[in-house]
Amino acid sequence: MCRHLAYLGPPVTLSSLVLEPSHSLYEQSWAPTDMRGGGSVNADGFGLGWYPEGDAAVSGGPVRYRRDVPIWTDENLPGLAGTIRSGAVLAALRNGTVGLPYGQSAVAPFGSDHWLFSHNGRIPGWPDATVKLAEQLPVADLLRVPPIDSAFLWALVAHRLGEGVPPADAVAAVVQEVEALAPGSRLNILLTDGEQLVATAWVHSLHVRRTDNSVTVASEPFGPDRWTAVPDRSLLVATATNLQITRMEGRA
Repeated sequence: MCRHLAYLGPPVTLSSLVLEPSHSLYEQSWAPTDMRGGGSVNADGFGLGWYPEGDAAVSGGPVRYRRDVPIWTDENLPGLAGTIRSGAVLAALRNGTVGLPYGQSAVAPFGSDHWLFSHNGRIPGWPDATVKLAEQLPVADLLRVPPIDSAFLWALVAHRLGEGVPPADAVAAVVQEVEALAPGSRLNILLTDGEQLVATAWVHSLHVRRTDNSVTVASEPFGPDRWTAVPDRSLLVATATNLQITRMEGRA
């Protein structure tokens, strides 16, 4: 499976989140500790998404930097990540599912307008298992989607967002509908617009770290700070100063 993180709070360097901490996302690319049977390394690409300082969730939107190589091979990354600061960041490593395409277009974060999206997990039986959900999408949207399950999940969420569905409701609905058609799916999702964060823990690891003015969510804890495990089948909704975690079972 993949690894990912999201941060909302005072502006920090990308390096302080992705490269510098002990057991950072960088280290998790070759030494993850909680893959739960979903592989051993995350070396099929990486991506960083951030909102420029003072520009979170406004015109201009986020910036993305994605590569289809292992994160440790990018010689430009340390300099880039050490100089860019943001108060809203989403970063991801990819461990590609066997049989699905590789390449930059398959690497999270996905996004459009002011949204960034990442998925850690897999949908068993994709794409056949989710044909009924694909029928809900406009043909033009389907033609734009890279042929991988994570990008398909983003298309489903984005379609609901475009219809005016609140972000938490859109994510929860997609997770529950996919699980109903493809039981045993691993559906850890991160979604942000730079001001709010929606995340799910669904058959995979997710942890949260909170301070007075920041929230960080990650597949695995990093750095010396204290983290809390998010219960399985939970929905997390946060801003930099607020955090709410609710069980998804039985959610309408």
